[in-house]
Amino acid sequence: MQLYNTLTRKLERFTPQVEGEVSLYTCGPTVYDYQHIGNYSAYVRWDTLVRALHESGYAVDWVMNITDVGHLTSDADEGEDKLQKGARREGKSAWDVAKFYTADFMDGLKAMNIQTPTHVVLATDHIAEQISLIKQLESKGFTYIIDDGVYFDTSKSPDYGHLARLDVKGLQAGARIEMNKQKRNQTDFALWKFTPAGQKRDMEWASPWGNGFPGWHIECSAMSMKYLGDTLDIHTGGIDHLPVHHINEIAQSQAATGKQFARYWLHANHLMVEGSKIAKSAGNGILLHELAKEGFDPLDVRLLLLQSHYRSQANFTIEGLKAARKRRQSIQAFADLRFQLVDGGELDTPAFVETKRVMLEELQEDLRTPEVLAALSDITEAAETNLVDPAAKDSFERFLAFLDRTVGLNLLASQDIEPDQKTMITEREKARGNKDFAKADEIRKMLASKNIELRDTPVATIWYRKL
Repeated sequence: MQLYNTLTRKLERFTPQVEGEVSLYTCGPTVYDYQHIGNYSAYVRWDTLVRALHESGYAVDWVMNITDVGHLTSDADEGEDKLQKGARREGKSAWDVAKFYTADFMDGLKAMNIQTPTHVVLATDHIAEQISLIKQLESKGFTYIIDDGVYFDTSKSPDYGHLARLDVKGLQAGARIEMNKQKRNQTDFALWKFTPAGQKRDMEWASPWGNGFPGWHIECSAMSMKYLGDTLDIHTGGIDHLPVHHINEIAQSQAATGKQFARYWLHANHLMVEGSKIAKSAGNGILLHELAKEGFDPLDVRLLLLQSHYRSQANFTIEGLKAARKRRQSIQAFADLRFQLVDGGELDTPAFVETKRVMLEELQEDLRTPEVLAALSDITEAAETNLVDPAAKDSFERFLAFLDRTVGLNLLASQDIEPDQKTMITEREKARGNKDFAKADEIRKMLASKNIELRDTPVATIWYRKL
């Protein structure tokens, strides 16, 4: 399997530390509001990675965090905690806000058929581990304390910023006037933030340095290493994490352990909406439940995302989503041919075996999902024209199971139509043979009222459900 490693800026053959086993960490959401489709797009990408790894024979230990404290409104350790901001907006406690939006996020994962990671871990459940990691950094001389918290001294990390190819010296020379004057270096970041004097936060904990809460970056290091060890096989996240969050994770983790933090770094590019970056101020942070009101299934969104490569800048449009829904209709109709194998069908076992081979090779070549779907379209179109030979029943069903494991469209969840509906199709064929087209049209309309559409071929009449 080959993956593009952001660390080296190269496509590399993936080799895990332990043969047959993969340790994988994914940066999860900050649960202060609903997650929009841009947020979910990254999780579709990493779900696809896990599916490809599984299909390639690896056991995957997948950890994803839930940031329910510590993520400030600015990545530069400025502003207030996003959970506190959400609490003020909704008139609830930060704990209640986090609980509600965590549950909503998990519901969204399920709706989009994104697998649940092996471990979904909350930052607030791992405060002790974060404090312990900060103490470890302190004992090694990587920290200092200023008025608002405990900070990591990036000047003591020799290769700080390497992942992002960051020009640290240039940043220091051009430091902004509004930078915290007490910080030794502009790139230094908070490990622990103090509760301001005279204030009481919903979320705060006692620590050796005073009451407060952990910084955003420390949680990922503490939790990933707790569950996966000092060195991860793969670390994934959005490209927006690259210039700050991920380089900070590397600096503090490697300072603490003296070991490489992650061997492969994968980054998903942005999802644009109608050509513009998603932003609350632009009002284009489209939500799954908003799309559901317009008649779109979350699996339509999943398919739309898979039509672009994870490293490309994808563009969401309603027209594109409509096209994805139509494409999913065709793929599901193809899957439902397993109920309609007919003598005279020309699609046979070798076609399914070869298509599976091509699709898996494309997945293993840095998750080339557009090419995966192109191969699927080829066999789908062939099946529409040639239908499926009954002798290929077992290979067809194995191929559909492979699609569900890799593409994740839940194709095998569909059911055969009812016996009386099959009888209606037979009656329609008789009516057509007798040139009673009025009766044939009436039966077609009756079936259409139940979302069952018909397609007449030279060999047989095929039904499919309208999604």
